Amino acid sequence: MRILVVEDDKDVAGFVIKGLREAGHVVEHADNGRDGLFLSASENFDAIVLDRMLPGGVDGLRLLETLRGQNNNTPVLILSAMAQVDDRVRGLKAGGDDYMTKPFAFAELLARVEALARRGKGEGPATKLAAGDLEMDLLSRAVKRAGQKIDLQPREFRLLEYLMRHAGQVVTRTMLLEGVWDYHFDPQTNVIDVHVSRLRQKVDKPFPTPLIHTVRNAGYMLRAEQP
Repeated sequence: MRILVVEDDKDVAGFVIKGLREAGHVVEHADNGRDGLFLSASENFDAIVLDRMLPGGVDGLRLLETLRGQNNNTPVLILSAMAQVDDRVRGLKAGGDDYMTKPFAFAELLARVEALARRGKGEGPATKLAAGDLEMDLLSRAVKRAGQKIDLQPREFRLLEYLMRHAGQVVTRTMLLEGVWDYHFDPQTNVIDVHVSRLRQKVDKPFPTPLIHTVRNAGYMLRAEQP
């Protein structure tokens, strides 16, 4: 995907741009509102990450209102330190498709941007996930492997869903704490190890080929094929 990041804070912009590029996306950057408006109006992007407080005489809301006035429907994720309800409402009413506040977890930002881009292409949200012979129905919350039903507790289901959404990727402990437990700190417990162990007992142990792999000094990976 081609993504435009309009952000004047060098540290935040560098962090977001680096992460998006590592995820395989092409990223353009503008550090002020005027350049952001020019790029977003003159080039085609799949999504825009937009700060609200921008130099250059054009703030984020004005940029957004101008784009929408030009019938530019590129999905826009507003990323701002302005976290009050009224701030979020103003951003969404100005034409924003989503709103995230700083500080933020990059994994969540990436997921939201990719979801917005899919929605912009007219793709409905996925209701089923699959990895090898493992299947998950997000609507009925049913899980099967090789046609055999697997009963999971709510947290186990959420953990497996996260792993399946990131199949083939290394998932760190920090990502799991944020994405599955909603922790933005390390509780210094073995909660992840315990739940991964339980999940393996149900998803891997009864079958000849393991899917959940430990990546030493990094985290875990759900992978359908053998290493």
